[in-house]
Amino acid sequence: MDLPSKYLNEAVEQFASLPSIGKRSALRLVLDLLKRSPEEIDRFSNAIKGIKENIVYCESCGNISDNKVCVICLNPAREHRTVCVVEDIRDIMAIEATRSYRGIYHVLGGVISPMDGQGPEDLNIPTLLKKVQDDKIDEIIFALSSTMEGDTTNFYIYKKISPSDITVTTLSRGVSVGSELHYADELTLGRSILQRLPFESTFNHK
Repeated sequence: MDLPSKYLNEAVEQFASLPSIGKRSALRLVLDLLKRSPEEIDRFSNAIKGIKENIVYCESCGNISDNKVCVICLNPAREHRTVCVVEDIRDIMAIEATRSYRGIYHVLGGVISPMDGQGPEDLNIPTLLKKVQDDKIDEIIFALSSTMEGDTTNFYIYKKISPSDITVTTLSRGVSVGSELHYADELTLGRSILQRLPFESTFNHK
């Protein structure tokens, strides 16, 4: 794409580096920014810098936060002995939108995927196991995507915690097999949480 300005080209390249943004979409966004006032551009650029400089990951669960511990983990009204295990932050947002869950979360930061070179050692699993060992959990809810990688990760964690006597459940299969959790509609996802199943019952029938 031949552009009349090196500054325009650099801006387009940066926008096109984002997921799902092609060169044409990037150009449209940059041209829109050119129409904005200097004050609007400052707010835009400050917001981008702010997320990188100020957002941290909760030291307890791995959620994004403005402080060392996120608002969910700090909320005394949450059921702190019920932990929902998710792949990433988008899944927390999806579950929170259902208003059907009052426990806390644990973000793995991905799933076991040998094809992508990602093993258990690359995930936030040790801190979850530590919580189990320290008797801080009564129930773990597996809320990973219904994919082969998600199922593999569920089973790996289950085997690690199986010596303990905590309850391990998983979402009912209202969420389509092979789909990512954060794409499920709120009603379906909410029902899957409320009607969760003992994890052992799901793999006994596979």
